[in-house]
Amino acid sequence: MNFPPTNLSTFHSDVLAQTELGQLCGSEQRFRDRYEILRMLGRGGFGVTFLARDATLPGQPLCVIKQLCPKFSDPAGLKTAQKRFEQEAKTLSKLGSHSQVPMLLDYFIEEGEFYLVQEYIRGHTLARLVRRGGSITEEGVKQFLRQILPLLQYIHRNNVIHRDIKPQNIIRCQDDGRLVLIDFGAVKEEISQLGQSGVKGSTTQFIGTVGFAPPEQFSLRPVYASDIYALGVTCLYLLTGKAPLEFESDRATGEIQWQNTVVVSQEFARILNKMLKISLKERFQSAGAIMLAFGWEAQDNLSQFMTTVRRPEKSPVENQPEASPPDYIPPTARTAIALRDWKARLQAKQRHQRRSDRGTLSSSGNSR
Repeated sequence: MNFPPTNLSTFHSDVLAQTELGQLCGSEQRFRDRYEILRMLGRGGFGVTFLARDATLPGQPLCVIKQLCPKFSDPAGLKTAQKRFEQEAKTLSKLGSHSQVPMLLDYFIEEGEFYLVQEYIRGHTLARLVRRGGSITEEGVKQFLRQILPLLQYIHRNNVIHRDIKPQNIIRCQDDGRLVLIDFGAVKEEISQLGQSGVKGSTTQFIGTVGFAPPEQFSLRPVYASDIYALGVTCLYLLTGKAPLEFESDRATGEIQWQNTVVVSQEFARILNKMLKISLKERFQSAGAIMLAFGWEAQDNLSQFMTTVRRPEKSPVENQPEASPPDYIPPTARTAIALRDWKARLQAKQRHQRRSDRGTLSSSGNSR
């Protein structure tokens, strides 16, 4: 089923008219003789994202195609950009082996345009969930951090800075309730640094979102702790439903003045304040340090997620995206579900073995 564009703004109409994928929206013609382009999902400063269907695979699964810009007219610049693009795509492919990162299915360059094809995550962003259901309690935000902090630790251990953590880039998966982090800035940064001339630094641009990005990121020097700051601002949004620019800032330090907006425990306020420090020296340096501050045992996020998250009941039909077949489960979700079930069976077996061992030791002690 295709989804022809209707009731579009002039801006969206222009995007559809000016891009090859946009022109294919709702038509029977396939992109690269493979992908049926269904509709545009979004537009940012570095490209356009479309929902598509891979017509060559069994079941014709949905996927997301990201068309990155700019074009490269200089052959040398295009060659350099292609090499950088492939390096970063391989990094995304590695990260995509994690259940909370969309799987990279393909990447290619066509007519000077850079494309990424990723797994489609059926669900809603945290921004949309808060707009619909209102702000989240302190306990709810702690549960959010329990899921997202080990993921962030995994990403940083792979030498990647996300650069654009915000509620709009975190999806609550409809299939099994897991949180999925999307829209990594690494590829966009590498491409933007090259620009039309192919000379690194000629068109270097800020990667991130105003209000969520800390000062060092605006200075084009992001570090791992930059993601910590953005995560802290995301927590504020979940607690209050307010965008970061709606808060007042301390004129002396530049730090967000949020304490009178919501009531939380002293422990949580202390941790959140440290996540939001403008000074890098005063801010948490790692996701692991935040987990330690909460007293949470640092675990591998995949195993932790699989043993604690219960697959929720299906949402009402009206809340499901119109382009999602009701019986479609993404490959990563299927893998996560299978591994979670295996992990649960293994733990049950281990618990049974421990009880048996204790029973044997008790019998031995009584016989003496």
